[in-house]
Amino acid sequence: MATLDQITQRILKQIDESGFKQKGAFNLRHNGIALCHGDSEHIKIKKKTDKQGIDIYIDGETKGEQVHIPVVVDASGMRDEVYNDFYIADGADVTIVAGCGIHNSGCNESRHDGIHSFHVGKGTNVRYEEKHYGEGEGTGTKVLNPVTKIYMDEDSIFTLDTAQIKGVDSTVRETEVEMGAGSKLYVIEKLMTHDNQIAESNMEIRMNGEGSSAQIISRSVAKGTSKQVFHPKAVGNAKCHAHVQCDSIIMDHAEVSSIPEINARHLDAAIIHEAAIGRINDEQLVKLRTLGMTEEEAEGIIIDNFLN
Repeated sequence: MATLDQITQRILKQIDESGFKQKGAFNLRHNGIALCHGDSEHIKIKKKTDKQGIDIYIDGETKGEQVHIPVVVDASGMRDEVYNDFYIADGADVTIVAGCGIHNSGCNESRHDGIHSFHVGKGTNVRYEEKHYGEGEGTGTKVLNPVTKIYMDEDSIFTLDTAQIKGVDSTVRETEVEMGAGSKLYVIEKLMTHDNQIAESNMEIRMNGEGSSAQIISRSVAKGTSKQVFHPKAVGNAKCHAHVQCDSIIMDHAEVSSIPEINARHLDAAIIHEAAIGRINDEQLVKLRTLGMTEEEAEGIIIDNFLN
């Protein structure tokens, strides 16, 4: 069992709410190397031989199990690029808890690029949780660029729950999903930016199989002079249904852009998009202030409720 320093333990508490433990199936990547890992009866983790990363094999007997694969970077100037592939057998039911935290106390950029591919079998139920977080007293930037590719077989269910908590100076998120017949996708994206941070989220969902459906909910808060750009794209190649919703709170001198794209390529493809950008509701703010809260405390409660 590996001994974890205080920085690593603190970051893990931020990016893994259910609690990282060195038991069952797990893999902790620290500054570009696997610090510790373990297998369970139904989940096996193998190191790639041709590039950085791991292959995770989840068999069809997996029921209600979790696998934890967090990443911690605390070396200033490091660029960590990793390729993780998940092979989820027919009928499996699993929760995958990932996420990355960067602690940068230096003057150079620290960056993590995680490229994750999910090969999702028939009749599976997969939940993927990913949190991003940055901290550190240094002037070096903290950069996170996740790429998520999901290939869904017939009648599979995939929930993508992703959040950027705070402290990430720059992020470009790329998400691609290919959906088979009867498959169901649920995406929950939460994003917070402040100061002069930049965040871009590009998402393309291709509903290729009859009866496939997707629900994408994106919520964000932009403070300071930060900038956010959202480009969700839903493509219906068969009889399908999709609902895309993007809601943002804008504060201070921030900038938010939502660029939806819906593309129906089949007569029975039904796709809806909704987008809203606005400031905090003044009436809510006043009501909370009358309860004795400061403006900052009231804003914090409104933002927490909005994101959650």
